[in-house]
Amino acid sequence: MPTPTSSRPKLAPHVRLAYDKARGKPVLLAPESVTTLNETGAAIAGLCDGTRTVEQITAALADRFDDVDDGEVRAFIERLAAMRCLRAGQPGETT
Repeated sequence: MPTPTSSRPKLAPHVRLAYDKARGKPVLLAPESVTTLNETGAAIAGLCDGTRTVEQITAALADRFDDVDDGEVRAFIERLAAMRCLRAGQPGETT
């Protein structure tokens, strides 16, 4: 099911965004897994704090990067949710 632009995604409680010095890249750390991110992926994950909607995240990214595609942002958020790294909260949901 597509993520609505009004949802407020948040990193799951067991996941944290970090910088891996050995890899020289940002990563999402979860129990028994490490997901390497590029700069854009790290920016998206960093904005997923439960206070911003997907639409607001896309707007914030557009201020930092050229050619931000809202469909690609939603698809990335959906992939993180499928990996259980992220919760895509609904409007009005307490985080």
